[in-house]
Amino acid sequence: MKIVTLDGDTLPQPLKKPDWCDVWDYRGSTSKNEIAAALHNAEIVITNKVELREDLLRDLPGLRFICVTATGFDCIDTEYCRERGIVVSNVPGYSANSVAEGVIGFIFALRRHLKDYLHAAGHEWSDSTHFCLHRAPIRDIRDATLGIIGRGDIGCHVARLAKSIGMKVMFAERKGAPEIREGYVRFEEVIAQSDVITLHCPLNDSTREMIDMATLRQMKPEALLINTARGALINEADLVSALREGIISGAALDVLGTEPPPASHPLLDPALKNLIVTPHIAWASHSGVTNLIKVVEYNLAGYYSGQIKNRVV
Repeated sequence: MKIVTLDGDTLPQPLKKPDWCDVWDYRGSTSKNEIAAALHNAEIVITNKVELREDLLRDLPGLRFICVTATGFDCIDTEYCRERGIVVSNVPGYSANSVAEGVIGFIFALRRHLKDYLHAAGHEWSDSTHFCLHRAPIRDIRDATLGIIGRGDIGCHVARLAKSIGMKVMFAERKGAPEIREGYVRFEEVIAQSDVITLHCPLNDSTREMIDMATLRQMKPEALLINTARGALINEADLVSALREGIISGAALDVLGTEPPPASHPLLDPALKNLIVTPHIAWASHSGVTNLIKVVEYNLAGYYSGQIKNRVV
């Protein structure tokens, strides 16, 4: 049995070869023009973000199992896999604590303008006539309202942590939904009432660029936007304009629409105020990485034993 890992370097620790695997092709990265050759005669492929679409999959008759080393699986053509009988498994909930703590960290950093005050300490404090240096207003986290879009493992974990520090929490109903489910609030109300909006929903046709200029203009001027899910949930050009024009107060992004982004990406402009961008690492705490590797091994063992685990297709 041949197993190919296409982008192993996205994991800070390598996966271990299962005892029952005959051919273990562990690739740190794989370019588009190398994928077909790498997967020749493979029965199992392990991928994090390398896309597997119909035009590629139809030329791989021996492929039986795709193990995604993430919770999101938008990189996989799930409809074609369903038609072909290719099993797809993911790793649900492995990073809930890691991402949730990252979100809370972003909230503190943005509400307290840590980025600006770090700069002020290094460039202006020495010239101050007083012991303190006031710049942007520091806002409390307690009693602030957090709007959460997405009520999966991560969204629920964020809610628990936020409530524990005194925040008020609302879960948004799907954008444009005709009915409001119990425990949810109309999307537009959440957008308009929240001091912080955090995104934890999957990327699909209905959520792509759900945060656009119309939505940003519905937010409070002092509101903040956090995205640790998928970059394409936000219209990035609109967000740049909103930050430059002061339509919202700030944002923290752990994901961008193109990863890695070009150096010229407008959201990497250091002149943008109260913007924090990190390189897609909110999931990567010690617990997140440990959980991920354990569940990938569990999924592989499940396929080998004929008892599929964490199946999404």
